[in-house]
Amino acid sequence: MSKIITPFLLFTFLLISTYGQAQILTSVIVDSATLKPIPYVTVQLKNKGVITNEEGRFTFQLDNTIQPTDSLFISCIGYASIGRPLNSFTENQITMAAKAIDLNPVIVTNKNYTPREIIELVEDSIVKNYNLGLAKKRVFLRETYSNRILKTDYKLKKSTIKEFNKAFIDNLIQQIPSSSTVYNEALGDLYGGSDGDEQKLDLIKASELYDKSLELDFEVLEDKFNKIVKENVKTDSYFKVKSGLFGTKVESGELFESEVDSTDVAALNKKLEEEKKNKGERKKFFAKYKRQTMGNLYENLPVFEDTDYNVIFKPNRYELTLDDFTYLGDAAVYVISFKPKRSEDYKGKLFINSDDFALIRMDFENVKSLRDFSLLGVSINEYLAKGKIIFTKGDDQKYHLSYYDIEKGIRAGFKRPLKIIELNKVVKGRNKQNELSMKVDAAFGNRNRYELVVFDETPISTSTYEAFKEDNTVLPTYMPNYDPEFWKGYNIIEPNQAIKTFTSIGEIEE
Repeated sequence: MSKIITPFLLFTFLLISTYGQAQILTSVIVDSATLKPIPYVTVQLKNKGVITNEEGRFTFQLDNTIQPTDSLFISCIGYASIGRPLNSFTENQITMAAKAIDLNPVIVTNKNYTPREIIELVEDSIVKNYNLGLAKKRVFLRETYSNRILKTDYKLKKSTIKEFNKAFIDNLIQQIPSSSTVYNEALGDLYGGSDGDEQKLDLIKASELYDKSLELDFEVLEDKFNKIVKENVKTDSYFKVKSGLFGTKVESGELFESEVDSTDVAALNKKLEEEKKNKGERKKFFAKYKRQTMGNLYENLPVFEDTDYNVIFKPNRYELTLDDFTYLGDAAVYVISFKPKRSEDYKGKLFINSDDFALIRMDFENVKSLRDFSLLGVSINEYLAKGKIIFTKGDDQKYHLSYYDIEKGIRAGFKRPLKIIELNKVVKGRNKQNELSMKVDAAFGNRNRYELVVFDETPISTSTYEAFKEDNTVLPTYMPNYDPEFWKGYNIIEPNQAIKTFTSIGEIEE
């Protein structure tokens, strides 16, 4: 059974670690002056690394090769690095002291570089500093989806089916939750290079944490809808769904599924085969979606030429300012702020090692809507995209992505007339049977966050990449409440307090 290593259990750890039992090292890292947590600190132990979350917390899985005398290395921009044996940490939190800036001769010599010249040196050093080829990466992806309904106004103009009335529509709207949050997590090995479309993923484990009681009960609504349709609509009818100038034909049989007779063995077997096939398709879709999400994040790194954050490759499009010198451990770092001169999308800060001119961190935020679409009452506004990207130097003296965090915000609106018309060519003299007509004014808001953590990266050959074949059979495990045991034995980024305290209103097991 795993144990948490605290100062009070340190002696216990020293005793039981020799028996080969897996242990967990967990702590919070704080500023020595303010005692406030320090986020995004790199913690390394025997060439393995994790990063603290926004609350300064980290968890490290320790296998039976770890000894109490092994050194734990902790580093963060602006702070003095820490490197001490595990058995020297005897407090319930780890403090880091801000590093005083004492300009060394290298900085004094280099301080005459202009920001543009520094960035040009970064571009010139990319091939030397980063592995741009194929690699196998152990990755952990946490996605947070927060959805809100901002407006659900409508005006019912006509309904020739009495059951499809204002009370029915009001009841439907009331069942839709005004807000909800879903947390998805996935761990796996990602194979590929800089092309997001050429990634391969070996999924290991995944979870989804949300409140199923906040989901719209489609079965109940389907029963109500089916009953109304069966009593009022002819089986050979079809529907035309119109919104303004646009129309879509829908067969009436597509609006509800027919029931299967429990005594019909052939029909039941067919239904079971369909469900089995659907589950297999869901596994393929889930793995494909995760692979695409990870690949899209990875190919957009600022060290790749086609990135959205193109300040390194097109510095002439930005206003550049050398803000400061700071330290990442013993390495002096330039801090350069950038903002667009004209049409570029992002502003932010670059942290660049003054010794080898490697970009070790980028903070970014959009300065305008990335997408602002409005046509015939349909609108989409992607108003937010901000985050940070952190690289860490490995034993191969190359810099590797260790953390990618981006939060996106989208607002969508629908303000249009809506008609559902039942048509029937069989009925003589009257093609049009029934009609539901209304004006809809709805708006929705989404805040989505993606955190990608890379724990290990190993260059691989083309033959190794081509030889790997995906065979993903993993589906996410549903959790109504946060389960601290789910990721036991695996390194991940420590969940924040919102995740740890997540509890469903009604626990509904899958």
